Amino acid sequence: MINLELPKKLRASANQAHQVAAEIFRPTSRKYDLAEHEYPVELDTMAAMVEGLSDSGAQDVSGATGGRKAQEGEGDGHATELLGNSNGGNMSALMNALETSWGDVGLMLSIPYQGLGNAAIAAVATDEQLQRFGKVWAAMAITEPSFGSDSAAVSTTAVLDGDEWVLNGTKIFVTAGSRATHIVVWASVDKSKGRAAIKSFVVPRDAKGLTVSRLEHKLGIKASDTAEIRFEDCRIPKDNILGSPEVNVEKGFAGVMQTFDNTRPLVAGMAVGVGRAALEELRKILTDAGVEISYDTPPNNQHAAAAEYLRLEADWEAAYLLSLRAAWMADNKKPNSLEASMSKAKAGRMGTDVTLKAVELAGPLGYSQRTLLEKWGRDSKILDIFEGTQQIQQLIVARRVLGLSSDKLK
Repeated sequence: MINLELPKKLRASANQAHQVAAEIFRPTSRKYDLAEHEYPVELDTMAAMVEGLSDSGAQDVSGATGGRKAQEGEGDGHATELLGNSNGGNMSALMNALETSWGDVGLMLSIPYQGLGNAAIAAVATDEQLQRFGKVWAAMAITEPSFGSDSAAVSTTAVLDGDEWVLNGTKIFVTAGSRATHIVVWASVDKSKGRAAIKSFVVPRDAKGLTVSRLEHKLGIKASDTAEIRFEDCRIPKDNILGSPEVNVEKGFAGVMQTFDNTRPLVAGMAVGVGRAALEELRKILTDAGVEISYDTPPNNQHAAAAEYLRLEADWEAAYLLSLRAAWMADNKKPNSLEASMSKAKAGRMGTDVTLKAVELAGPLGYSQRTLLEKWGRDSKILDIFEGTQQIQQLIVARRVLGLSSDKLK
């Protein structure tokens, strides 16, 4: 029998994260939506809390960093084991990302020392690198002006010169790029060897040759800074390359792509959190308007708005369960590339559908700034785009299901 209840230790961590979301994030949500690029000073309290929990051995309340990634080929995964066995860093990170995003996803992405680059470090760093970079604030720099979803098209280069790597190139849409202490940069060490030569490097933001050239003005998640970063003969120590420096043509791009198997379920969790916030607000509005939502009456016999609400809620539940499974598989050392993309695709689409439909059903109230519904509608769109667009996720799922490589199914 499938047990879908969260274990006690996960509930405790999620409750802490929800308290932060309710008491710090939600009250300041509109403030920083209207003050783009202004640093949320309230997050300094959040950072101190995270540091205290880390020192005591507790899990982060933000959830931006996942647990260590399972190695390919270990385990086979079964839906019936969804919440049994090990529930470690990935599951806890997912639940905390969900809860804090319920408060405000832009603020969640701005928590000091909990950047998306930290998940990359957790995924592929050596034990020695985890000691050095385990407590930095790391942003993730992948996208470039010449490409978006095709991560294999990286043109930024890293050339070994003695005991240093020399980086050259431009990265765009770097979340927390101007605030983080370090940037995890994807670059090619040998253009002639294609995607197999793409590696990730940890670059201190104050490194000589690194310039934050501009900050983007965005549709949503305005509390989070999104930067363009240029590398001009930027030098970093030789051992700042994550994982092995060797180019394995047979393994190809799999090494750095393991990062996404950690971060995609987290982004799915963010969408689930925003979606739940919108559903809760919508239900209050419908109840105040006299619309009764019943789980005992067929939808076709209920008010049209109630029937639509039930559809949205069911869609949300599916995204939630897919996200849980992807994170659980990572914790139990089961390859989860397929499930990570399934959760990201489902949750990303669910988030935009739920939030925009909530705006629609709430009418003028939903479109105004009297509630946060219109903000959640704007915020949710990025969750269907970054860490791989909806179309990219569907392509990955098709490849995994059909057993086709990227050169056979494009």
